[in-house]
Amino acid sequence: MKAFIQKVIKGLRYLRHYGFREFVIRLREKMEAEHVPYEPWYERHKATEEQLKKQRQQAGKWTDAPKISIVVPLYRTPEQFLREMIASVQAQSYGNWELCLADGSEVETGKQGSDARAPEIIVSEYSEADGRIRYRKLAKNLGIAGNTNAAIEMARGEWIAFLDHDDLLAPDALFEAVSLMRRGVKNEDGLAAGAFGSVEDGAAYDMIYTDEDKVSMDGKTHFQPHFKPDINLDLLRSNNYITHFLLVRRELVGRVGGIRSDYDGAQDYDFILRCVEEAAAVGHVPRILYHWRCHQESTSENPFSKQYAVDAGRRAVADHCKRLGVAANVTPTKDLGFYTVDYPVTGEPLVSILIPNKDEVDSLKKCLASIEASAYANYEVIVVENNSNAQTYSWYRTIAPAETTEGGVRRLEGTLPGGQRICVAVWESGFNYSALNNFGARFAKGSYFVLMNNDIEMRQTDWLATMLGTCQRNEAGIVGAKLFYPDATVQHAGIVIGIGGNARGIASNMFAGQPGERGGYLHKASLQMDYSAVTAACLMVKREVYEAVGGFEERLEVAFNDVDFCLRVRRLGYLVIYNPKVTAYHYESKSRGAEDSPEKAARFQREIEYMRNHWIGILKNGDPYYNPNFSTVYNNYSLRDNS
Repeated sequence: MKAFIQKVIKGLRYLRHYGFREFVIRLREKMEAEHVPYEPWYERHKATEEQLKKQRQQAGKWTDAPKISIVVPLYRTPEQFLREMIASVQAQSYGNWELCLADGSEVETGKQGSDARAPEIIVSEYSEADGRIRYRKLAKNLGIAGNTNAAIEMARGEWIAFLDHDDLLAPDALFEAVSLMRRGVKNEDGLAAGAFGSVEDGAAYDMIYTDEDKVSMDGKTHFQPHFKPDINLDLLRSNNYITHFLLVRRELVGRVGGIRSDYDGAQDYDFILRCVEEAAAVGHVPRILYHWRCHQESTSENPFSKQYAVDAGRRAVADHCKRLGVAANVTPTKDLGFYTVDYPVTGEPLVSILIPNKDEVDSLKKCLASIEASAYANYEVIVVENNSNAQTYSWYRTIAPAETTEGGVRRLEGTLPGGQRICVAVWESGFNYSALNNFGARFAKGSYFVLMNNDIEMRQTDWLATMLGTCQRNEAGIVGAKLFYPDATVQHAGIVIGIGGNARGIASNMFAGQPGERGGYLHKASLQMDYSAVTAACLMVKREVYEAVGGFEERLEVAFNDVDFCLRVRRLGYLVIYNPKVTAYHYESKSRGAEDSPEKAARFQREIEYMRNHWIGILKNGDPYYNPNFSTVYNNYSLRDNS
């Protein structure tokens, strides 16, 4: 009965916060059955006793095994939770660790029973038998930041690992982390994720984090797993997705100055951002190795219990951007703990919008009208004409009446109602999406290109400024949009390499077919984040980047040319950023037609083979922005069913 009442109270909190409509949307999404239920999945995938035994034997042979100092700030920790936390550390299959416990609990009088026993008495039972367990009673409570720093001061290890006083480590947590430390960065194909776009093969990690889940108060039920991507700067600015289990080189902890009390409530977020700014490489272990215990007043179960943490998180992101010299406006979303980061445009650079077109005058008119509504006015439009009929040419002359021929290329020029240049460049060969864009780029004068299909209709007026501000960042190469089908379901919310049905496992648009108002797994459809690729139906790219990679690969006439293009941009060390604030309707390739002939099927197969030959590394090793525990069939972040 008590549990039921707590659920009702929690539901009322959410209803009051979101309003009825958004509450219903979130409730329906939450109530949908998991494709692969997590609890039995976890039981199948956690380390077995046999595996742990082998890990102990293997770790015992390592001659370069670092000491890991696990720091835990204690504060009125219930005895059961304290004992279970310590037991989870002692159960580690990797043995070169120390547990540093800094206790800020005040002395309490007048209490009876085991729950009132001082942590010092409880810990002494363990430390007397295990010298790796160390305890310090603080003169006073210094708060979460101060208590954690006190535990860090106790540390003698090369690495600092952070553990909350009521949470649990999986027994293979340290072994898996140290295994990754010893391997270093593997980036043979140049596509490993780096925080700011590039990371060197063989580099040593300065930070490592793992996947995590939540565990019930009794420690028996596991739920709400958080499977994370490799380091993802834009996702980190949207939400502290790293959280637990975090290990940082002791030298780096000292260099950034430890935990800061100015950000209490989001002190870990601020710390992680400062570490990421300084780290040579950040590693990720894609295993559930940390169990976050939920109780009624924890932010994991009741995010409304600590509103001040939301404000502290906003300041942490804003100050992070300021330290990097990046102008940014950070605002909380309705989903507490999640943020939107907007980057204002610097200057007023010219943007060239390239639109391949064959007939479909009505679609193109709609596309142009949405462009002309843009609040950012310094742009030009290059329509790349590809074998349209005479009626289409008649319409072209109404918007671009001046016709010239130069070097054998016909070109129509005109001016849009807002004064912007419009150019219709005539491509007289057959359809080749890559060649069309490369041809159109020859007539572009802008320092940024927008590649856009003729069946795109932008949904807001600030889309061009939003893309441009994001693309102006030093580490940004490409910025993509969130696209919707006419029925308002999602068509594109980023692209993951190595999944997909009709694409033969090459790549897939994420969340395709999902109701547009839903946020998806941990709100990912609605968060700005880095991907390996975005669709060229609507993307922005720096001109210098486009030219550096040689434009689009013209052997990829129809399929995967945007994926290949994005991967080559990433190989240069730039980020490919998905920005869901830029939205458009995509009426889905009206001009091109279906893949319904033997010739088209053969061409599609050639393009698949091209991708397999040129990008075998990421296809084999997995997309760094996608967790390997997720499905390679479904595009909604459901679990991989490999039972």
